[in-house]
Amino acid sequence: MTGFGKAICDLGNLKLSIEIKSLNSKQLDVSCKVPFDLREKEYAIRNKITSGLKRGKIDCMFVLEQDSSEGSAQINHTLFEFYYKKLLEIAQSHNLEISDRLMLASLKMPDVISNIRIELNDKTWGNIEKKLEEAIDQCIAFRQQEGKILEKDMITRAENILELLKKIPQHEQDRINNIRERINGNLNGFNDKKDIDENRFEQEMIYYLEKMDISEEKARLENHCNYFLKTIKEETVIGKKLNFISQEMGREINTLGSKANNAEIQRIVVQMKDELEKIKEQVLNAL
Repeated sequence: MTGFGKAICDLGNLKLSIEIKSLNSKQLDVSCKVPFDLREKEYAIRNKITSGLKRGKIDCMFVLEQDSSEGSAQINHTLFEFYYKKLLEIAQSHNLEISDRLMLASLKMPDVISNIRIELNDKTWGNIEKKLEEAIDQCIAFRQQEGKILEKDMITRAENILELLKKIPQHEQDRINNIRERINGNLNGFNDKKDIDENRFEQEMIYYLEKMDISEEKARLENHCNYFLKTIKEETVIGKKLNFISQEMGREINTLGSKANNAEIQRIVVQMKDELEKIKEQVLNAL
């Protein structure tokens, strides 16, 4: 499920901004970007995110900012002069143009510009950990708000399928009559109809009609829909469970369609599939 959470940790002359973004995903995929001084805590950070958010593509970013009154960075003048002289020597030895680009290149060399670092101790980590939990809680709250909307939509669509299911019986007698008429029509096309055993024909007709019976599919689809509506109210992680139930609903709807042999029932089946596809899209967003 999509979500967003943000918290800012005050570390004296430094501010650590913690942002967590969550996108839909069948699995859990956590990506963390932390300052160098927090690398040793990356495993703990990942564990806390994993236990809190459970599922989704999670991006967690720690952005360190310094109070502007203290200056944003420090320049190592000795190291800068060393790099500048070396680059100048190389330029002169190759008869290259001397320009301000040498200064810019020197500033970009390793460790010339260094930010003030976090002094990581138990107190500092405790503050960071508390703010990380705050950002996770905000992300969860965002998800819950979206989840209520998704829940309402999926309930409506599951109920729509149940209502469509109730319309099938009124077309079933026409369906049986059409099947019977079609078989009789095909049979009348045979020249040797007088040699047909009427008793055997009746047995075959009964077998064929039983094979085309859809009462079990209707009962199973109704049970699956009711189970879906019951499960969606559970206060646990139900996303994968709802996905499995929706797959079973799809199997029964497909079987109804293959057995229908009736235009009106086929139209109802198409409407059911449309509702189910929208349920499946929303289930992917459920935790």
